[in-house]
Amino acid sequence: MNREPRVRAALNPGYKPKVMSASTDHIDKPEPRWQALLAFLAVGAIYLALPRNLIIGPIWLLPTLIVVLLVPTVVSHRIGKRSLNRALGIIINGIITLALIGSVVLLVRALPSHREAPMQLLRSGGLLWLTNVIVFALWYWRLDGGGPTLRHEQKKFGSTSFLFPQMQIPHDERGQFACVRWRPRFIDYLFVAFTQSSTFGPTDAPLLARWAKVLAMIQIFISLSIVVLLISRAIGVL
Repeated sequence: MNREPRVRAALNPGYKPKVMSASTDHIDKPEPRWQALLAFLAVGAIYLALPRNLIIGPIWLLPTLIVVLLVPTVVSHRIGKRSLNRALGIIINGIITLALIGSVVLLVRALPSHREAPMQLLRSGGLLWLTNVIVFALWYWRLDGGGPTLRHEQKKFGSTSFLFPQMQIPHDERGQFACVRWRPRFIDYLFVAFTQSSTFGPTDAPLLARWAKVLAMIQIFISLSIVVLLISRAIGVL
């Protein structure tokens, strides 16, 4: 048992030891942003790897827009411009989402022509499926609880839009699972997006917010469309 508080109280009558309360559910470390930055760059890299016929506009356009917008996004975060940072983040998310939908539409239009080889088609579908996972993971990360900056300021336990498994553990048992001060990071939202695209529905983290349910429906529809198209083409080839 730690006797330091008792010793201090004996030596200093005015000393008041810290009391563990509900504040132990809070965390003080800022959420790392490098994972989200890598995700944005990954979307740009995947876009460069797509066949030219699945890209809208010049091939360099989307990666350039991502990099150009990421610079003021990072700077606005560093200098504390929260509203500007959130607006720029939503703009980047919107741009890559439109690019994803456009590429999926072009994939649908290219299937009846049978111009792409089966392996190239499988590769294109896989890249778009992976892009779908990353794009919606960025949406969940950006919007949950008002965004990463607001989540850090409020220092609340868990999430307001997703019911993660850590949130379902009784309060007095969280210490056993090292989640007393737990809050989701980007990797948690990436896992949610991955499982939803894989199973076409929520898995271990049920959706609580209506906006999350709407985005999940869009994500699942895109993922299901890609998978059904690839299976249909595979059957046609066989």
